[in-house]
Amino acid sequence: MPTKTTKKTAAPANDGKIVVENVNVPGHTTRVDGAKYAAMKTAIFKILPVKAPGLNQKQLSSGVVPHLPEDLFPGGAKSGWWMKCVQLDLEAKGTVVRDATKPLTWRKKS
Repeated sequence: MPTKTTKKTAAPANDGKIVVENVNVPGHTTRVDGAKYAAMKTAIFKILPVKAPGLNQKQLSSGVVPHLPEDLFPGGAKSGWWMKCVQLDLEAKGTVVRDATKPLTWRKKS
């Protein structure tokens, strides 16, 4: 069975996008809006604890909304997708830790 390869092309330097990783798919990267990423990252770090227990998916999804700028996330629109995107990237980079609890929980790396 042939393997899928990702073609990498040069991106414009000033397009406002950043490269994100996914802890569940090592080696795969995606480019996303840098401003939305930065806003979500800030919101996630405001609410995530350093010590266990961390926050579960539902707590994380609802907890970030009050910390998001209205101009980027009007009424919290698309915040669930962005929260998961940033959470997976931060996990891949090692700044967020997933604890094997039921349900799963996340916290900042100490």
